[in-house]
Amino acid sequence: MNWLLGVVPADYLLHGVLKRHPVALASLARHHLTACVQGARNGYRTARSELGPHLPPGAVEAVLAAYRSEGGRLAEAARGADLIERALHGEVFVPQMGGGGRMTPGRPPAPNVRDGAQPATTQPTRSAAESSRPQG
Repeated sequence: MNWLLGVVPADYLLHGVLKRHPVALASLARHHLTACVQGARNGYRTARSELGPHLPPGAVEAVLAAYRSEGGRLAEAARGADLIERALHGEVFVPQMGGGGRMTPGRPPAPNVRDGAQPATTQPTRSAAESSRPQG
């Protein structure tokens, strides 16, 4: 929960409901971070036209580099918030030999998503019935 509290604006902490209900905090964090990613993408797309006339040469490239760096960080944080929210809704992420996680529905949540840690990406598992069906 501490990680989620750290990725939302400090003013959100004034609302006790978010501290009492981690699933609400996770949902709010996911929406907030998704909007931040979209804002960074829009800023990146318009940086040259908006800032070019007002910045010295090379500064626009530095701004674009900042957008790329922060955009990547924000996108990873948004994925992390999404995975935490999914875990709080009961999805379970089981480690795979390949290092990723697999979701196994119907089991109680495992404590592999800890405060302060960003969860790994996941792939949904197929049920035994689905596994026996041909792909295609």
